[in-house]
This record gives sequence, C-alpha cells and structure tokens, in this order.
Amino acid sequence: AMAAVHGLTHGKAVKEQKYDRQLRLWGDHGQEALESAHVCLVNATATGTEILKNLVLPGIGSFTIVDGNQVTGEDVGNNFFLTKDSIGKSRAQTATEILQELNTDVSGNFVDESADKLLENDPTFFHKFNLVVATQLPESILLQLADNLWKAGIPLLVCRTYGLTGYMRLAIKEHTVVESHPDNALEDLRLDSVFPELKKHIDSYDLEHMERKDHCHIPWIIIVAKCLEKWWSEKSQIPKTYKEKEAFRDLIRKEILKNENGVPEDEENFEEAIKNVNTALNPTKVPSGLEDIFNDDRCNNLTSQSSSFWMLACAVKEFVAKEGNGNLPVRGTIPDMIADSEKFIKLQNVYRERANKDAAAVSNHTASLLQSLGKNPESIQEKEVKLFCRNAAFLRVISCRSLAEEYGTETTNKDEISSCMDNPDSEMVLYIMLRGVDRFYQQHGRYPGVYNYQVEDDIGKLKLCVNGMLQEYGIPVTIKDDYIHEFCRYGASEPHSVASFIGGCAAQEVIKILTAQFVPFNNTYIYNAMSQTSATFQL
Repeated sequence: AMAAVHGLTHGKAVKEQKYDRQLRLWGDHGQEALESAHVCLVNATATGTEILKNLVLPGIGSFTIVDGNQVTGEDVGNNFFLTKDSIGKSRAQTATEILQELNTDVSGNFVDESADKLLENDPTFFHKFNLVVATQLPESILLQLADNLWKAGIPLLVCRTYGLTGYMRLAIKEHTVVESHPDNALEDLRLDSVFPELKKHIDSYDLEHMERKDHCHIPWIIIVAKCLEKWWSEKSQIPKTYKEKEAFRDLIRKEILKNENGVPEDEENFEEAIKNVNTALNPTKVPSGLEDIFNDDRCNNLTSQSSSFWMLACAVKEFVAKEGNGNLPVRGTIPDMIADSEKFIKLQNVYRERANKDAAAVSNHTASLLQSLGKNPESIQEKEVKLFCRNAAFLRVISCRSLAEEYGTETTNKDEISSCMDNPDSEMVLYIMLRGVDRFYQQHGRYPGVYNYQVEDDIGKLKLCVNGMLQEYGIPVTIKDDYIHEFCRYGASEPHSVASFIGGCAAQEVIKILTAQFVPFNNTYIYNAMSQTSATFQL
C-alpha cells in the first residue's frame, strides 16, 4: 500500500513538473477538467492538426479525428503532421498516430469516414463528445453538423483557413463561467460599508500612541479606514470628486510621523495608502452584469434540471437580499502590502473569516433551494459554494446564436454587417468574402482560382456570387474589387502560417470551454494575416 501511495505522489509530482506553467493559469481543477474531456476534430487539415497539437500538449484526455480523406501531396506540403511516405494512406489514422506521440497521457482515436456520411448513418455519433471542432468543411455539411450539435447541446467550434484569412465561429447555447479571471479586478475591501468584525479590528489600532517601528508597519487599509472615520465625522459621506480625494490624501499625509525637526519621516506604508485612495474608495455595489444574471429567468425559475451555476446564482441573490443587505458575499482576499507579518495576517484573517461566514450563509440558501426542488441538499459541495462566492462579482454567461440563425435570411444580423462595412476594409469584408466563396462552391462544385488558368474567369463569377448573397440578405454594401481578386488568387489554399495561428487561437478557446474558466469570444473571430489584425463580431 505504501508503494502505491508513493507511486501516486510521485506521479502527481511528475505531472506538476510537466504542466507547471499551465497549472498556474487554470489550477488543478482546470487540469482535471481538461484531462477528463473528449474532443472530436472533423478533418485533419493543417488547421485541424495545429489545433489538436495545442490540445494534446497541455494534456487533453482524449481526441477522435473524423476524416474520410486520404493523404495527398498537397497535405504533405502544408501539414507538419503528415509525411511523404503517408501519401495515399488514411489521413485520420496518420495524423492520430503522429499527434499521439506528442503526449503519452492522451488517448487518440480516429474514424476513417467523412462527417456527412457519419451524420447520415449515425446521427448521434457526435453526441458523446464534450466539444466538436470542425475545420475546412463545405457550407452545406457544416450547417447539417451545426444543426445536429445545437439540438444535442454540444458546443461546436468552426475553424477555417482560407488564403490569408483565418476564421473561427463558436456555437454554444449556454456557457456559464464562474472563474472568469478578469484582468483588472477591483479589490473588495468594504471601506465604505465596514462590517462589524472589520470595525472592531480597525478600532484596535491607536495611531496616536504607537511606537515608530509599529507605526511604519500599519497596513494601508487600516490607515485609509482611520482617515475615513475622521472624514466621515465631518462630511458624512465618502470622498467622491477629484478635489475631495486630493483633500483626503492630504488628511493621510498629516498622519505621517515627524522627526524632532518637524520633517515627515519616510513611511512607505503611508505612501502606499495615498497611492491606493482610488481603489479603496470604490463604492461597494453589485455589478450590472451580475444584476442581469440575477434577473434572468434561469435564475428565477429553477427546476430540478437547473445547473449548479443557476442554483448558486439564486442562492447568492437571496443572500444579497437578506444577510448581505444589498451586497455580495465578502470576497475574503486582500492585496499584498507593506506591513509586518503579524499585522498583515490578522487583517487578512478578518476578511477571510467574514468570507467564510458569508459563504456558509449562501450554503444554507443553496441547501434549502436544493431541498425545495427535491434534490439532495448536499449535492453541491461546500468547496463549490466557496469558489462561487469568491468569484460572485465576475460571473459570466455566454449564449451564442446558432448557425441556422446566422444563415437564415430573416434572422441574419444585418445591422452588425452593415455598420461594420461603413469602413470598407473592416475585417467584416473577409467574412462576406468567405460566404461568397462558399456560394461559389455551391454553384460550381469547386472553390475559385484553384488552378492558375481559372483565376481570371473566376473573378467575374465570384463577384456575382458575393453580390447575389448580399442582395438576398438585403445588405446594401459594396465590396472592393481588390478583395474579389485576392480571394480568387488564394485558390482556397491553406497556408501553414495562418493555420498555425488559428491553431493557437482555437485551442485556447477550446480550453476555456472545457475548463469553464476565462471568457470565450462570442461568436465570430476573423484574422487578417495581410494586415496582422483581427476582430470579433456577434453574427
């Protein structure tokens, strides 16, 4: 048994070493979610294998490649995962074998059949995956696949490299994020609505009668809180305007100790307090994005089928109305600051204990909600409740539109397309061109300009396709001829450099969805490799 335990801890240590960098991004629980996921890739094109490479290396649980094609010389020319001696062999199998070599923790599978055949013969085939990535698919097959997955509630990421254009489209009905990792989150210090335990802790400091070595180690939160009490007693509201904040900073400066010559001492903690006035005086309130979640039907009409996200959102909403007196549970973290260890830890514990107390109250609300829905009141663990409370201010819900809505003449997002095209070189033009070459494919059974001798002839044909499509949707925009020429010149090629860039972007989005951390884009991303620019649109 001891050997087994040792084996386990050794295995964990090896894994921690191997995945060290990414564990700092999404933690053990994010890694576990990744390792239990099964992703399907449709088509082992250059774009497809680049995406999978970036999922196999961080340790996705398993992948399945669906591809009925055989390896051609063209594949070998732009795909690092296929070699000359694999020409004529199954593209799905060859790519799976080579990708598998990158990480022994990952299990690779393949199905040597095209997506449209699978959809026909086994419509539920794709329903066993956590997510499907589809690359380089003709429009008609893509729409069938998208419809199938949308109805089954399986996330789909569409990826495409077409000449010097990269494209991604996410179709996911509902994606909830607890850990959105915002870049510049404001601290939750409650200095404008001090809770009793914090008030008691602040009162335990007597700035007037402290020794110098203690005085220069008072945490800045305490300094600001003390000065706020003085300010409040005269003005009975917190400093709001720039002028008031400047006056408040002067109030803090006056508290700095002076030496026998009346010159202020060098107290870094007070400088830190002055610097943090803006942060500290941020009013405590429920963010508007969270109000939307609280007002959502999914939060207000819970059923036994509701996910734990909506159950917990409802519990937090009840907390805000009751124990929180209009505020969220205390987050319980404070920033690093100049202080001695003892003072810092005491202050940290005040916030931490309050956060635990608030989380326990949310836990009680959760348990009674679960019970009222006939579910086990302990089916949502305390660990999950605490994580939810800590991130309550940053919750996000992403709901994409389906591809059917985007492609329907009545439901397409005309306004977004027209307003972006006020700038004729917006990345939106590349989206319109991609839709144009798809229409060309439908009419001619091939993409424009694949052979050099076709390029000249195809320019006129493609122009007709693009204008026809815009007319059909009633979108009054004109496309510069340069773009028509350029897309004929591309000949539907898939340059490796663009495929590799999209491979990085797509894998990152897949990881966001599988770990339910960070915020995925919604819902269309276009990369322009000519100008090295990109944009996202809601289509």
